[in-house]
Amino acid sequence: MNIAIVKYNAGNIQSVLYALERIGVTAVVTDDAIVLQNADKVIFPGVGEASTAMAYLKERNLDQLILQLKQPVLGICLGMQLMCAFSEENQTTCLGIFNERVSQFKSNDPLIKVPQMGWNTITHLNSPLFKGVEEASFVYFVHGYCASIGDNTIAQTDYIHSYSSALHKDNFFGVQFHPEKSAAVGET
Repeated sequence: MNIAIVKYNAGNIQSVLYALERIGVTAVVTDDAIVLQNADKVIFPGVGEASTAMAYLKERNLDQLILQLKQPVLGICLGMQLMCAFSEENQTTCLGIFNERVSQFKSNDPLIKVPQMGWNTITHLNSPLFKGVEEASFVYFVHGYCASIGDNTIAQTDYIHSYSSALHKDNFFGVQFHPEKSAAVGET
């Protein structure tokens, strides 16, 4: 299987590569349009800031390329957020694949930390993406922004409020959690 990881101005790519190696999959990290178009599957990971990442994608026409991909595409964390319509993070217009908006976690409770860092459950699993994953499984999160619940929601998580922890539309999937850091559930 030919897997490509989108190379752009965001972190966490090395963790995804290591996780794929653990399950016996080799991937190439690239921003080459032809390589991305010809891949069997594309992973769009990321840790970073929305407006800077979108600017980088636009400078290299990767924003348009991603929208044209026909194979399965998996956005992880910032990658999923950038697949949404809009992010409050620096008022960023994103790719618009998913209709959901991304907003910042807000809490007045000093015991609730932002960003959310650590293990939490995913519920309301509603996609073949989660085949073999049990309801309320624990996965690993690191994020200060989250996508609203809407038509594209295929999993939810509660932290301060309920939000989309996974999205799906056509050939595009997104997960807010980090499958590469989520042990057996992430490898499923």
